[in-house]
Amino acid sequence: MVRLSKEDLAQMNRDYFQSLEKEKLVEVANNLHLLAVEQWDKINSDSSNSSQPPSSDNPFENPKNSEKLHQKSSFQEKLKKESKPKRKPGKQKGSKGFGRSQILKINEIIPHYPSLCSACNQSSQISNSKPYMGHQVLELEKTDQGLKIVCQLHHYYQATCNCGHQTKSKPGVGITSRVEGRTRDLKLTEYVLVGSSLATLIASLGIRYRLSRAKILEFLFDWLGVELSIGTIDRCVREAGIACEPVVEELLAQIQVAEILHIDETPWYQKGRLYWLWVAINSQTAVFRIAPRTKEEFKHLVTEAFVGWLITDGYGAYRHRERRQRCLAHLIRKAIGIAESINSRTARIGSLILEDLRDFIYAIKSGKNRAELDLIIRSLQGICHVGKRVKHTKLKALAKEILNDWDAVIAAVNNPDLPLTNNEAERALRHAVIARRISHGTRTNEGSTAYSCLLSVIETCRLRQVNPWTYIANVIRLARQGLSPPAIASMAI
Repeated sequence: MVRLSKEDLAQMNRDYFQSLEKEKLVEVANNLHLLAVEQWDKINSDSSNSSQPPSSDNPFENPKNSEKLHQKSSFQEKLKKESKPKRKPGKQKGSKGFGRSQILKINEIIPHYPSLCSACNQSSQISNSKPYMGHQVLELEKTDQGLKIVCQLHHYYQATCNCGHQTKSKPGVGITSRVEGRTRDLKLTEYVLVGSSLATLIASLGIRYRLSRAKILEFLFDWLGVELSIGTIDRCVREAGIACEPVVEELLAQIQVAEILHIDETPWYQKGRLYWLWVAINSQTAVFRIAPRTKEEFKHLVTEAFVGWLITDGYGAYRHRERRQRCLAHLIRKAIGIAESINSRTARIGSLILEDLRDFIYAIKSGKNRAELDLIIRSLQGICHVGKRVKHTKLKALAKEILNDWDAVIAAVNNPDLPLTNNEAERALRHAVIARRISHGTRTNEGSTAYSCLLSVIETCRLRQVNPWTYIANVIRLARQGLSPPAIASMAI
């Protein structure tokens, strides 16, 4: 049996069906039924009932809230809960632990002496006694031959002041990140095994190069000869992100004074639940944020203090902003789909909208005079008024969308320097979209904060032509001492 094509469907209408004899009508109806069943199976297909990957599932249809096809009875579910409690992630209580088996060879000894007496704030005299404590740090160094790992032994001494008070030098301590239900808090401190440069390398492998924690472990052992646990690697990534949080707060303040700001969002998952990864970006700064898709979150990212121009898609939370240019690429893609419709009248109207949108972009880019622009604008507005009265759902929706957001669609008429697409924001999100498909998102608020902060700092450094890894290593080093991070240097315009 031959499958019905687009051309076949275009010839079928009410008059055609009424002209058919009963036997032929039944045969045509059977062919249409087979096509409808095939399309329904395709629409209903997801990762739970086919070989499609989970990343292809509709993000709005959360499997945690949807009814399963083979859902067990309430009695079976209750029995399952009573017999097997939910397993928490990480090391289980009573399971065998693992210790460090690799013997570290000391490459250098770094002494730490107290500079001031903790009692009278005067210079202390260094005693000749042995260090009272010490710990090893694995650090990454650049050499002429490439990267290498060195093991540093940090010794901490005590000193006696003239006043008789003894002062001990201690490892620096920064902020502590706490997560409800976690047995061990994340404390930024110098008393750690992994140095700031090595921690930055680990963060870069996880965030920038999208390697899993297990792959990072494998890479470090195979190429650098370092054996670290999954937990230590994960801690380094989170520590780097939390250390960058004050930097992102400063970047958030900087984008409020931008002249033009691109903003977009894409689905994200936190512990399997639907969140959104937001981005606000211009030529100098990028700020990412993982949060729900609400008007309140948008106002957190772009405050009322912002008076510049926004480049956005058609999301309703943006509509209250007067100084806004719609991304015309979104409208063009929708018009292309309508222009390929089976219904000839719908396709013709869609083609006219598509042609007017493209003519409008060309007229703005080429600097056409106002009379020519007005002609294109009137044509687009007129065909949209026609489109909103047709029965085709998508065409009616596109026509209403353009008309309801008319001022933002044609904002470039009086401001020809405005970008006509939101490509800057969409490009900034592509890296994270691939990462989401690999990792399926984050697990905790702390993990989401760390991921978005690292994305923000890395992308901003790239935009300002600053080495992100040298900068992040310095931020981690200062954060472990409880010191504020330096600002990211601005690129001269």
